[in-house]
Amino acid sequence: MKSGAKSGLVSKSLLIPVITMIAGGAAGALLVSIFLSGSDEPPAQIASAEQEQAAPAIVQEAAASVKQDIDVDIDTTEVLENNSEVTVAAYAPSTSESLNELTKTVSVNKGDTLMAVLTRAGADRTESHEAITALNEIFDPRSLKIGQDVTLYFATTDVDPSNSTATPGLVRVSLKEDVDRQLAAVRTPGEGFTAQETILELDRKTVRAGGVIQSSLFLSAAQAGIPTKTIVDLIRIFSYDVDFQREIQPGDSFEVYFERFADEDGRVLKDGAILWASMTLSGKEYSVYRFRTSDDGFTDYYNAQGQSVKKTLMRTPIDGARLTSGFGKRKHPTLGYTKMHRGVDFGARSGTPIMAAGNGIVEMAARNGGYGNYVRIRHNNEYKTAYAHMKKFGKGIRKGSRVKQGQIIGYVGSTGRSTGPHLHYEVHRNSKQINPLSVKLPAGRKLGGKILAAFQSHTNVIRQEVAGVELETQLASIKAE
Repeated sequence: MKSGAKSGLVSKSLLIPVITMIAGGAAGALLVSIFLSGSDEPPAQIASAEQEQAAPAIVQEAAASVKQDIDVDIDTTEVLENNSEVTVAAYAPSTSESLNELTKTVSVNKGDTLMAVLTRAGADRTESHEAITALNEIFDPRSLKIGQDVTLYFATTDVDPSNSTATPGLVRVSLKEDVDRQLAAVRTPGEGFTAQETILELDRKTVRAGGVIQSSLFLSAAQAGIPTKTIVDLIRIFSYDVDFQREIQPGDSFEVYFERFADEDGRVLKDGAILWASMTLSGKEYSVYRFRTSDDGFTDYYNAQGQSVKKTLMRTPIDGARLTSGFGKRKHPTLGYTKMHRGVDFGARSGTPIMAAGNGIVEMAARNGGYGNYVRIRHNNEYKTAYAHMKKFGKGIRKGSRVKQGQIIGYVGSTGRSTGPHLHYEVHRNSKQINPLSVKLPAGRKLGGKILAAFQSHTNVIRQEVAGVELETQLASIKAE
């Protein structure tokens, strides 16, 4: 009996590291201690054969109890000793709630809707619709830009681990509407999606930049490091009074005083409005000031006398072009005989943007015989403008669409009866074509009284600010992150 007991003790002592390694962690130690309880007692106190046979049942019952309490899968290892079977349970504890998260970022492609972006990323159409409905409170989905990133967050919570087919649901959609404005639709349990808007506070600074015009205002301003958006705004502001094809000469100069916004580290993230601008053409200076009128709350640009620079129509709807053919009789370049030319032609590179000369409604945007791709805009009961030989139409330009002055409606091309890329531009007054370069356009608002006095006080402040800022002839550009 002692010899058998001693042999049993030796065998059990050899099994200790094996069982502990297989069981692992605290659970293995617990089960081993249950199986080997009393192994260090004197031989007379060792359990009988019946008790030893009952030990595996105790281990299995303990393992089953643990499995039931924590609801995990249990791996079993079989250990044979003296023809008796011992089962050891190894398990890993888990949290009471299982949370599986997945994040996807999708870029907006040409022609995409927000619904198309979300479903392409794998979101359910119903959930996508709910998220978009929430976003509509703070964002117009039609304003999505090509290349803009939309981030989707999917998650599953309180899911039975045995259900391997559970599909994560959409819990958040976020996008950056601007460098300082983050938008999101977030799912709240039991309440659906709600809109969230995060505004990043930026430091406002002002910049004064300028240079000498060598060829065109656009190219010279770009060479000075002035951002494209600011250049386009500058051209629009002066386009009511300045004929960029005939009045600008090499040696003329320009200045612009505008806002820039930077983060806490001083990195410029975006450019703001033009506060003041000046052009000196053949020795004559033209200055404009940005001013908000208190009686109606509108912000516009005014000259030094308080006259709004805005007119019914822009004099030239394209920048950086050259006048290649005027209004009147001429020998047609393709037909070969003298014919009345009822518009003006501006030669420019193919793809150069063409702007709407004024606010209005598109009457026609289609192929139109010798005019090629053609757009006609009705501005009011008296004036219409027409644009011909376009390479393609601008985004959203179709019959019945509304356009704003300066909005891109198409791009220079050579469609129709044309010998090369150019814009054929017409102005119609009472359905009759007139010379766009000689038409006298109705002026905008003229300030008076207390509002004029407030404007003059404002211009004095702006002039002092401009004088206190160093003129930059080469600005650092905004670096995309």
